[in-house]
Amino acid sequence: MTGAESGSGAGLGDWTPESLVVPGVVRAVVSAPHPVLSRAADEVDPMAQETVQLAADLVATMRVSPGCVGLAAPQVGVGARVFAVDVTGHPKAVTVHGTFVLCNARVVEATRWKAGREGCMSVPDLTGDVKRASRLVVEGDLPGTGKPVRLVTDGFEARALQHEIDHCAGLLFLDRVAGAHAVYQRKVYL
Repeated sequence: MTGAESGSGAGLGDWTPESLVVPGVVRAVVSAPHPVLSRAADEVDPMAQETVQLAADLVATMRVSPGCVGLAAPQVGVGARVFAVDVTGHPKAVTVHGTFVLCNARVVEATRWKAGREGCMSVPDLTGDVKRASRLVVEGDLPGTGKPVRLVTDGFEARALQHEIDHCAGLLFLDRVAGAHAVYQRKVYL
């Protein structure tokens, strides 16, 4: 799978976090029940300087956080529809697009639903079983260029994308579990 489709935009092309041209600053991650985590985030202008800086900050914060495969703006206290994902090197990842940031992302196709265990930096002491699509098509815009992209992914990367899109909608993985029987005390901290 190439990870790109024709249509309204293509894959990431040559975009990298270095394309942002500004250094990222590591930000503090907020924990539930912080109110920003339960509010739908606002759409952003992917070309705005504050969006570009936020994108760089998300990547910088993700990179210094062991085990982190995704981080959304609400998790650093900002109500913006921006998130970073990087599943590179994760043992469950098959399709890997590397490190990327999307603005105003939306799911346009979701199929092959499966349950899987999830954790979250904003809910540090719990994990839970969440049913997610294992094949996903997502559209969004790249920060700094505003270029529309369409990503096709599957498995673990699809799960990570849905988790971050949920954060931008004001949802935690706990809002998606089947019930209390599907929530567990975290056993391993990275």
